[in-house]
Amino acid sequence: MSTESRDGGRAEKEGTGQERPYPFTPVHALDLHELYQRARTSEPLCPVRMPYGDPGLLVTRYEDVRTVFTDPRFRRSVPEGTDQPRVTPDLVPLGLMDMDPPDHPRIRRLIAASFTAQRAELMRPSAERLAASLVDTMVRTGPPADLVRDFAVPFPIGVICDLLGVPYRDRHRFHGWVTEVNQLVGGDNGQARIESMGELLAYMGGLVQARRSEPADDLISELVAARDQDDRLSEDELVFLCMLLLIAGYETTANEIANFAYVLFTHPDQLALLKARPELLPDAVEELLRFTPLTVCAAYPRYATTDVDLGGGTVPAGRPVLTSTNAANRDPGIFDGPDLLDLTRSTARQHLAFGHGPHRCVGAALARMELQVALGALLARMPDIGLAGEPDSVKWKTGLLFRGPETLPVTW
Repeated sequence: MSTESRDGGRAEKEGTGQERPYPFTPVHALDLHELYQRARTSEPLCPVRMPYGDPGLLVTRYEDVRTVFTDPRFRRSVPEGTDQPRVTPDLVPLGLMDMDPPDHPRIRRLIAASFTAQRAELMRPSAERLAASLVDTMVRTGPPADLVRDFAVPFPIGVICDLLGVPYRDRHRFHGWVTEVNQLVGGDNGQARIESMGELLAYMGGLVQARRSEPADDLISELVAARDQDDRLSEDELVFLCMLLLIAGYETTANEIANFAYVLFTHPDQLALLKARPELLPDAVEELLRFTPLTVCAAYPRYATTDVDLGGGTVPAGRPVLTSTNAANRDPGIFDGPDLLDLTRSTARQHLAFGHGPHRCVGAALARMELQVALGALLARMPDIGLAGEPDSVKWKTGLLFRGPETLPVTW
């Protein structure tokens, strides 16, 4: 398909320095827009303009993305007097994700111990029981089933609720708020998003007060103690952090479970390989993380505090930089045949799906464990699982930063 038809007739000039409208739209299913490859090849510092805010530079090469993630000359906090490039008219506060030192490491240290690989492995047995229970319910009810509704969403919600101490019975209530808060792409729904965030903050504030009165063996209680006993964070930081952990703790994983299932269903040779060699599951998850573009566009810019030389040129001081991990994960300089799914790929673990450096996803180990458990449970209990319909019939979410099927009908 031509760029004109894919990109609404936008200009198609390479290497001219002309700002491109961004995000590159429309995006179908899990396709990666061809303009990312063009930018990586001929315009690695690609000037872009998002619907709102200042223009920025889009970085698409693997090494450049890693540099922006790790070089302390790039900061997340927005300089005074600038307007952050974004896809919505309102700025969405991100708490920990917006912070630089010294606040970022101060807050991150409070939760790091709860998200280690060792802690994730301790949680694996309970996650396996939950996954088995959800699969058993699907089998008992019989096909077809909606993998999103019946498994991909309730499974990571159950895991993060157990870790944080959020009542699982409230999942339908807070899932609606989380969905609205994540409405980041398309349309002016700012008021609804602000209202949902307010309701979610009030809900988490209530849980904080409940744990203050009756502590339990969960992360919210630990964070309340860090606030009340050690004064290591403010009350506002405490409540916002709990909310962020709930949102980040399941929304992306829920999308990825459904995305990974769809990718495997549409790559039958790789699905057959994984069924024949279940020991490949950990490596398969890494390759699926590399291959699957989770986000619709790059977001959360970093700002250069001084002129910084990258492989594709110089980022001027004060310029916002957007990093595309989706494009970096398809960089042929790092991954041979990057547009092919290969569950035996030895270099897959070099992917940047969880970011890199100080802001690398704190829940990476937990997400890895959940994705392994989810796929393992589905393939072990439902070896013949597949799409209940043609791939083109799958309906995809719209208006969200994260990609995923709205529903994923499956049979077995």
